[in-house]
Amino acid sequence: MVAAGQVRWGITSREGMSQMPGRHVNDHQMRLYMKLRQTHAASIAAAKAGISTATAYRIEGDPRLPSQRQAQRERRRPDPLAGIFEEEVVPLLQAAPGVRTVAIFEEMRRRHPDLDAGIRRTLERRVRAWRAIHGPEQEVIFRQVHEPGRLGLSDFTEMTDEDVTVAGVPLEHRLYHFRLMWSGFEHAHVILGGESYVALAEGLQNALWAVGGAPVEHRSDSLSAAFRNLDADSRRDLTLRYDALCEHYGMTPTRNNRGIAHENGGIESPHGHLKAAIKDALLMRGSRDFDDLASYRHFIDEVVSRKNRRNGPRIDAERAALQPLPGARTSDYEETIVTVTSTSSFTLRKVFYTVPSRLIGHRLRVRLYDDRLDLFIGGTHLMTLPRGRSFNNGAHGHVVDYRHIIHSLRRKPMALLKLVYRNQLFPREAYRQIFERLIAALPERVACRHMVELLAMAHERACEAELAELLTTDMAADRLPDMAALRTRFAPDPAALPHVVVELVPLATYDVLMAGEAA
Repeated sequence: MVAAGQVRWGITSREGMSQMPGRHVNDHQMRLYMKLRQTHAASIAAAKAGISTATAYRIEGDPRLPSQRQAQRERRRPDPLAGIFEEEVVPLLQAAPGVRTVAIFEEMRRRHPDLDAGIRRTLERRVRAWRAIHGPEQEVIFRQVHEPGRLGLSDFTEMTDEDVTVAGVPLEHRLYHFRLMWSGFEHAHVILGGESYVALAEGLQNALWAVGGAPVEHRSDSLSAAFRNLDADSRRDLTLRYDALCEHYGMTPTRNNRGIAHENGGIESPHGHLKAAIKDALLMRGSRDFDDLASYRHFIDEVVSRKNRRNGPRIDAERAALQPLPGARTSDYEETIVTVTSTSSFTLRKVFYTVPSRLIGHRLRVRLYDDRLDLFIGGTHLMTLPRGRSFNNGAHGHVVDYRHIIHSLRRKPMALLKLVYRNQLFPREAYRQIFERLIAALPERVACRHMVELLAMAHERACEAELAELLTTDMAADRLPDMAALRTRFAPDPAALPHVVVELVPLATYDVLMAGEAA
């Protein structure tokens, strides 16, 4: 039996010998036969098309394609959504076009407890087909033609899933990611804080100087994260600074519409490829811990460099089309003025910073970078402090250096007991733990005096790490530190002290000099 709409045929060789029939004529063979039939007799056209003469005569009587003659397949089992889809599902889709199919499935199961859980896929296919015919119009993505040297893209991407640690401490960070649209050149910069103008300016300038030129247009997101919590004047100032940054490099600044991520699609998708490459490199490295931040940044640079080498010829071609760089970088920091209070500190962006006490009462000019603060008094650079971050719950952060206040703390050791930033004062975890043991075992006054002496010893004898190891050993042995032994251990070695001999000049020498001046 041959099913409706199917034509069986026998293969005929060039010698006219007929082979066993069994295969069905397909649309391609029939079209070939109809084309050959225009210039050949039916038997010749059939032979050239690979079908039998009898099949050719049947085609002459019914010129429809085999696919057009096939009967539509009918359902062979009861419809599990009969009486439900048109009556209940379709009204839900019309009332809430964006509702998820899984939500509709759960609602139908709630309304009809006897409904089989296996109909979920059937429902999903039916809803998909209904939306294809009756659903709302969707947004269309328009592919663009890009020219070399025309467009550069900037964006930030989270790195919290990679579980990177620095010296054993989890590193909360994100990446600033720059990409040239035509060649695919990429640059990534580790950002410790949030999305800000400072992070954008630093990362963008690093990228432009790395590639050796600037594109005509620079596109970023709406910078909504950088504008968050700023007043109108600050937002206006930030906009002007961003425009000035682009003008310095001869770029036209453009931004995506807020909330429309695909407008920056040229870099959103490469985010995933870059993070996948970093993840693979971390796995092959065998460890996610780095000695310091500089080592991790060097690791990121190596991963990005390997990706750029694959696009080397295109990058070289686009580099020739980029605009030349200006003579120098422009500012990639924010500048503000702070006053050092009597606590030998200042507060900036909800973070408490200590400084040497000799600066109490002075007004300092602070250049705020993503990862550091540069302090100036007038035009003189004083020091660089690591940048701290406030907490998400609104609590202030602390960047404390015990060396700044240890001289005053030695005169007032009991101040350590209730110090607001006491836990942040200890340079290492071992110092904090030993203080807890001292407080538990000794009177408060004695415990505070011993702890301050330990901190002073770490500072004055430059033995912070070695002393921390000794304290850890003492805690492991469940004993308190022997202060006398530590003083002896870290006291200056008399043999190492230089022997200074001062030769006094005879006073008569001065008489000779005075006589010479009189002459």
